[in-house]
Amino acid sequence: MELANIEKLVEKYENAETSLQEETTLRNYFTGGNVAPHLQEYEYMFNYFATSKDETYTKTIELEPKKSKKRNLKWLSVAASVVLLFSVFIGQQEYKRYQAKKQFEQISKGLMLLSSNLQKGEQAVATLYTYEDTVKKILK
Repeated sequence: MELANIEKLVEKYENAETSLQEETTLRNYFTGGNVAPHLQEYEYMFNYFATSKDETYTKTIELEPKKSKKRNLKWLSVAASVVLLFSVFIGQQEYKRYQAKKQFEQISKGLMLLSSNLQKGEQAVATLYTYEDTVKKILK
């Protein structure tokens, strides 16, 4: 085969532009034994590819089984549900306590208003009693 053609194929091979047929041509040239001196470095590479092609790994690979994450997710969802129910219960209790406090404040305010009005009325009645007592003294 022409040396110029092999050099072009080597350049295409380095740029990853060769077809399978061209790679077979290169493999045959470099494993054949008649390689030009300036292309000796490629001979080692193609000889390595030829020998490593037949190598196989014979040991068995033991893989650990994956732990199921679904089981963990089930417990996580149960825990989340319990926390949600607990927070709703506590929230409801706090809301009832807030409502009771609010009602107590409203009732206290109303009773204070009633008390102040009763005191005004009591003062007015006391003033009337004083007036009445004075009138009785005069009329007697």
